[in-house]
Amino acid sequence: MRHVVTMTATSSIGLIAVFLVDVLNLFYISQLGQQELAAAIGYASTLLFFHTSIAIGLTIAATALVSRAIGAGGLAAAKQLAGTALLIIGALSLLLTLLTYPLMPALLQMLGAQGETARLAQRFCAMVLPSIPLLALGMCLSALLRAVGDAKRAMYVTLGAAAATAVLDPLFIFGFGLGLDGAAYANICARMVLISIGLHGVFTIHHLYARPSRTAFMQGLKPFFAIGIPAILTQVATPVGNAAVTAAIAKYGDNAVAGWAVVGRLIPVAFAGLFALSGAVGPILGQNLGAKRYDRLRSTMRDSLKFTLIYVCVMWALLALAGSHIASAFGALDLGREIIVFFCLFVAGSFLFNGCLFVANAAFNNLGYPLYSTMLNWGRSTLGVIPFVWLGSHWYGAIGVLAGYGLGVVFFGVAGVWLCFHVLGKLERDAAAAAAA
Repeated sequence: MRHVVTMTATSSIGLIAVFLVDVLNLFYISQLGQQELAAAIGYASTLLFFHTSIAIGLTIAATALVSRAIGAGGLAAAKQLAGTALLIIGALSLLLTLLTYPLMPALLQMLGAQGETARLAQRFCAMVLPSIPLLALGMCLSALLRAVGDAKRAMYVTLGAAAATAVLDPLFIFGFGLGLDGAAYANICARMVLISIGLHGVFTIHHLYARPSRTAFMQGLKPFFAIGIPAILTQVATPVGNAAVTAAIAKYGDNAVAGWAVVGRLIPVAFAGLFALSGAVGPILGQNLGAKRYDRLRSTMRDSLKFTLIYVCVMWALLALAGSHIASAFGALDLGREIIVFFCLFVAGSFLFNGCLFVANAAFNNLGYPLYSTMLNWGRSTLGVIPFVWLGSHWYGAIGVLAGYGLGVVFFGVAGVWLCFHVLGKLERDAAAAAAA
């Protein structure tokens, strides 16, 4: 439990800082008094979230392979794998960025953006997209630091980027009078800081990089994509579900979308501990799998689920008390205000099951069963979102959309935990049979 809490806490600090700055970004934009600007940020974030999710999937593969190599005592192999991962992630993120540009107007329209709101969202995306490769590489560098067990420096990577955004956001938005463009410039600068700190930790402090030979690179491709492709599919499921919710809420107007944008920023701040837990537990599981410590695999899972239960109960209580104040702080009007308050009072509790699913997915990705996490996440983001959101919208309007979003995760969270312990038992039995043979 101490290891789980330490890795999660240090990761949480950096993540909370990043997400809190993201909330401040939307808060500053909301102070300009135009609901179209807040709605545009909501649409743009939904689109950009796809790129972030793909980067997360790729970093999961990097973490799993490098932590296993370290756990098995193969430091030289870990350095080669780290180099391979950075090359792959840099190339793929650049390619995806280039492919997105011509599709931006159509993608934003699919999400429900129209008129001036669509124009503003497209402008923001066009400015921020070129920095996506920096974000992807920075995330990979932070993941490599976690893989080697340096939770503190992994925290510094995200904390440094958050500090840069916190300083530059109000300067660009208000000081230079750039408005929405200022928010985009601050994002770009923060990603430069992110990758700079990450490079220092991986290259200078730990020397966790070796330029992969052609043979090592080709050998690393298969295991990397064996984990990476299912992990990407798993991660992309979440923005697909979010896109379905955004499209369902869009028909209720810019006020509703602005309220959903606030909820979208509130979720990662309030539940950063769960996101951090899913990232922190992976290297612990990977190293113990490499060392064949099956007792520690099981105890790590149990402790992670206890942490999830306590964390969600505390955050749900705080959100329930603060819901109306949060809505007032962002100047949310009418339906937008109702959406924020309803989320804080009721839907926030559903993150107990989201947290269980996050932990189970991290386990599957690091224990050699990435397709299980893909199956569960896509099930949650399709069967656990689309019908529930549609029925909720049909019966109760925009509030029903949010209720459906929360209820749909319950089954998949429970199923994920059951399947995870089933996998742990299978691994242990297989190892015992191999030892006996």
